Parts: sequence; structure tokens; C-alpha cells
Amino acid sequence: MATPGRNPSTLTRRGLLAATAGGLLLSGCGQGEQGQPRTGGSRAPAEQEIVVGASLELSGRGAALGTLQERALRITLEGLNVDGVQVGNMRRKVRLLLRDNASDPRTAAQQARELAEQENVHALLGGTLAETSMGIIAQAQEIRIPFISLAYGDGLVLPLAKRTFVYKVTPDTQDIAQRLVRLLVERKHRRVVLVAGYGLHGDSGVKAMKQAAKKAGVELVTVARLPRTGGDFRPVLREIADGEPKAVVLWSHAPDTGEAARSLRIVGYRGPLYLDPAAVNDDTLDARNASFVEGAYAVHPMSLGGSTLTNTTTGALARRDFTFRYIQLYGGFNGFAPYASDALTLITDAARTSGTVDHGRIKAYLRTQVSEGMAGAYAFSPNRHSGMERDSLGVYQVSQGAWTRIS
Repeated sequence: MATPGRNPSTLTRRGLLAATAGGLLLSGCGQGEQGQPRTGGSRAPAEQEIVVGASLELSGRGAALGTLQERALRITLEGLNVDGVQVGNMRRKVRLLLRDNASDPRTAAQQARELAEQENVHALLGGTLAETSMGIIAQAQEIRIPFISLAYGDGLVLPLAKRTFVYKVTPDTQDIAQRLVRLLVERKHRRVVLVAGYGLHGDSGVKAMKQAAKKAGVELVTVARLPRTGGDFRPVLREIADGEPKAVVLWSHAPDTGEAARSLRIVGYRGPLYLDPAAVNDDTLDARNASFVEGAYAVHPMSLGGSTLTNTTTGALARRDFTFRYIQLYGGFNGFAPYASDALTLITDAARTSGTVDHGRIKAYLRTQVSEGMAGAYAFSPNRHSGMERDSLGVYQVSQGAWTRIS
């Protein structure tokens, strides 16, 4: 979990192990008759809580991303509520109101407004897809409530003048592209093909990769786009394979990455694959895809190395404990960036340091947070609402069905 921004160098052992505590998971949250999460049971009055609204892709094309973030939320919520969060002179429990946006931007926007106006939440988080995040952003700005996006794309927080209540915990697209291009140069691949997914995530990847490649003297000989999730990828990828490229960069999120990698191999491509962080997901390494992505490289935040027993920094210990708790609950950890864990902790830290749950004060203190979280290190500022530090990015390779850090 993220350490408090006002003093990131000190962290209690209880804070470190917050993600490993036992007990109730989503406080008072269950499933209604229509499959919509609802609150229920005994709980403290709202004025004695920090209430956070979350809109996640628990179904639809973003479910491979949203489901993992829900799991991260469960673990971190549990830890925060061991003792509660000191806000001013009151210790508050954290209540999470979780909604499934079904990967639909309009649903996400409606949920954001309902959570803010009807449930009176103190902050919002969610949107693992750029499209659903954009739906939430429009509402958060209009209502003036803090929102932390879990999606990729620099346009989520820019232009800053129109995103004053919006933050994101994913790495900047340009930082990812620069690290990927540097890796290509190190591997002596200066003529490569870029295959980008459908939608805003792919759009941002194409733009960033073109800029980074041009600056580094790397030629993108072909830029191709995948169809929508569920479409037939093979016609596009067969044409790519027929050109016998020396290297292919796949910039897409799960489940499209695994499907694209499998299709590329089936149509005859045998060269190296390079992936962006959104590809790092349980789905990418599942039984259908494992042999096809073996040996692939990925740029990803340092959370992938969180289970290393020999790494004893405070942040590494927290990530290790998070990983152990995750495995205990869900049976395995194939690697992902638990952005939702960091988002929830950043919100509660902002309430703690500001001494209030006022929307404006939480927003003001979010933009001063400096912390080391589960996914990586963050340094927000009034001029930078995407706080992930570029030094948090590492290079990983799929080896025997697991992600192994190589630099």
C-alpha cells in the first residue's frame, strides 16, 4: 500500500502489513438480485467513515483488468480497516461502494454521478479502460469530486486545466514508449512493426511510440491496428507475418494481447514480441496463450518483482506481503500492477493528512502525495496528476510461464 505522502520515509510495521490482515473484505458489500453490488449489514454512520466509490470492469471486454483490481481493493480495504484511518480527531473506517460498469463508458458515467450525488462518496476510483475512465472524468469534473483513474493514457489527466479533479496511477505513456524503444535499441532492433489495440489505449500507444521511435532513430516500418475485442485478428496479423518483421511491439490490453500473440504465432511469425504494461495479466499467461508468449518482453512497474524473498526495502516487503496474501486468497499470482490498491491508499492518505473528507481538501492533498505503493513509486504535484515515477518501470521476460525481471 502507498505510504503517507507527508513522510514517506517512515512506515509502521502495521502499515506495511495492512494488505495481509485477516477479516472481512468488502465492508458490507454483496451482490443484489440483478448482480449489482449493494451495501448492507451493520456499519457506522457515513459521517464516521471514509466512503469511496469504485466503478470497475467486472464484466465485458475489460473484465480481465477490472477483476484483478477488485481483488487488490479487497486486500487493501481489509488492511485499512484493521484500525481505521485517523482523520482529524476521529478514526474512521473505510467503506467501499463497488459497481460493475460492464466495460461501458455510459454506464461508468452514470455510476459516477449516482455514487457522488446519491451515495455522497468522498472520492471515486476505477476505470481500467481509458473509455470508461473518460466517462467518469466528465462527471467528476462537473461534480467536483476527486477521481483516480486506473487506466492507461496521458490524455486522461491532460489538459490539466480541464482535469483539476482527476489523477491517475498508471505510468505515463511516453515513459513506457521510451523504455520500450530503448529496449529495442539494446536488442539491435531498429526496424520494427507496431501492432496497437482498438480504442483509446491503442491510440495513445501509437502516438507515443512514433515520438519515441523517431527520437531514438528506430523505424516503425508498419503500424497496424487490431479490430475490436472479439474480432478476428488473423487477417491483420497474417499480413504482418508475411512481411517477415524482425520484431513486433504489441500495444494492447488483455485479453487482446494473448489473442494477438497466439494469432501471430499461428500465422507464422517467429520473432521477438515486446509488450506494454497493460498486457501483463493472468489472461496473457493462461494455458491458451502461455506457449505463444514464452520469451516475450514487457515493460512494467516494479510490482511484478514483489514476491522476491531477498529484497528487504520497505516497499518491497509490502509488495511481497501483498503477493503472499493474494496467493492465499486467489491461488496464484501471475503478475499485475495493483493500481486500485494504491488509489485507495492515496485517497485515505489524503484524508488523513488533510484532516478532513472534504472533496476540495482531498483533491488538494492528492496533488502533493509522494509515496511508495504496491505498483510503484509516486510523486504527484500541482502540475503533474499522473504520479507514477519513470524509475518504477522495469523490463521483464516470460520465462517458463512466469514474468522474470531482466533489467
